[in-house]
Amino acid sequence: MLPLLLVALGAAGALLLAGAVSAWWWCAAGPLLALTALGARDLAQRRDSVLRNYPLLGRVPFLPAAVRPTWRRYVVERGVDGRPYDGRPYDQSVRALVYERAAGAEAEAPSGTGRAVYEDGHEFLEPSLRPVGVPDEPPVVRVGGPDCTQPYDMALLNVSAMSFGALSSNAVLALNRGAALGGFAHDTGEGGLSDHHLRGGGDLVWEIGTGYFGCRTPEGDFEAREFADKAALPEVKCVSLKLSQGAGPGVGGVLPGVKVSAEIARERGVPEGVTVVSPACHRVFSTPRELVRFIARMRELAGGKPTGFKLCVGSRRQFLAVCKAMLAEGVTPDFVVVDGSEGGTGAGPPEFAGTVGTPLTEGLMTVHNALVGAGLRDRVRIGASGGIATGPDIVRRLLQGADYTNAARAMMLALGCVQAGRCHTDTCPTGVATQDPRRVRALDVADKSERVRRYQRATVLGASRIMAAMGVRDAGGLTPDLLMRRVGPTTVRSYAELHEWLAPGVLLAEPPPDWASDWAAADPDAF
Repeated sequence: MLPLLLVALGAAGALLLAGAVSAWWWCAAGPLLALTALGARDLAQRRDSVLRNYPLLGRVPFLPAAVRPTWRRYVVERGVDGRPYDGRPYDQSVRALVYERAAGAEAEAPSGTGRAVYEDGHEFLEPSLRPVGVPDEPPVVRVGGPDCTQPYDMALLNVSAMSFGALSSNAVLALNRGAALGGFAHDTGEGGLSDHHLRGGGDLVWEIGTGYFGCRTPEGDFEAREFADKAALPEVKCVSLKLSQGAGPGVGGVLPGVKVSAEIARERGVPEGVTVVSPACHRVFSTPRELVRFIARMRELAGGKPTGFKLCVGSRRQFLAVCKAMLAEGVTPDFVVVDGSEGGTGAGPPEFAGTVGTPLTEGLMTVHNALVGAGLRDRVRIGASGGIATGPDIVRRLLQGADYTNAARAMMLALGCVQAGRCHTDTCPTGVATQDPRRVRALDVADKSERVRRYQRATVLGASRIMAAMGVRDAGGLTPDLLMRRVGPTTVRSYAELHEWLAPGVLLAEPPPDWASDWAAADPDAF
């Protein structure tokens, strides 16, 4: 606010001097008054969070960016904050597409000629000479196995896990209202079930992490009665147990103390102002068999609502051990969310980025094939998260074994995130990832919830149009032979040729050679 304050004081001084000393001071008073009015407009408008937090200053460093308005939020903050772009966030075209769709551009809107890259590793979807019509209504996926009494129809694209604490109250409320407006689900993240999640009216997937926030005893254990009471809320449609996340598999989540406000401390049952580090693993189970039993207990406490777990895949043998435990106990989750190692977080350990955990493609195919081979796939839905932002991303993940997808970073971009990289410092310039009330006020809930709705709708429509162009009426018609990959200067292979796809129940009868040793070593009583 300092530049605007200085300009306003300068304008007032010039006006006094113009009246008391010389009319020539109007030469200074006029421009300063105009700048003051522009700054006041920046403060009053609700569409641009950067300008609300940085009136005038948000306009100065990169005036030519006005030619490319979809980029302004990023380049302005880069100039204000001075942090170099580290290359990890989405590339330019994806970021621009998210901004455009959040601003109202439809999936059918032309966007000029792009430049394709046909080097080794390039992937493309195979179109049909006989495309079909696009469905009138967006597709949904029924989540709920044989032990579920309250199944839920999940959208193809939903809000991935982001906690209140990591995100601001206005950001959480805007995401939830956007989900309510668009008819898709909002994952709460592991930080608890706050009032901001409930006020928006959106469908919730309540995530329980290793800290058991929201259903936690003073000693840090799982509190069954509190869990049952909150899971019974009508806004909660599914419950999810977080085993690990792509941004930091094998370590607990971290919320820096600077972001642990009094409200966050109450919600989580932790001390105010002290960094919260969740345990690396759960207390309530230590073996695959105990895990599936706990899933069954959660589902019972939740009144039969869909119950599942989220993980970033590591050892294939360990996931096969979970499958063996499902078979031994006769218990299956209603869904499994696979988080790829390309997933992000604002406060994850930098050493883990891109080095620990399985990327989404390999992890997704591992979970899909393991469930198919164990004869369990028809009982379990698979969600995919990690770097998903566009229609082609959704279609690729459906081809690789997912039933639906979740997006976090793209939803933050739809809220107005400029990827300033300040999530852990409580100085987010757009009010998305901060608990500072002065910064949070810049995020207008009504405007940003509409942006979230528009982005999700256009992206799902884009995926539906791609599937129609491929001659597929719904996700059930997508098969691995429709996704191609260039593996050499003159060689292209489909995913059906490049990867092994197990037949239903084959692990129970005669495991293929590549899976036999892992299946034999998998122990339902030990990870």
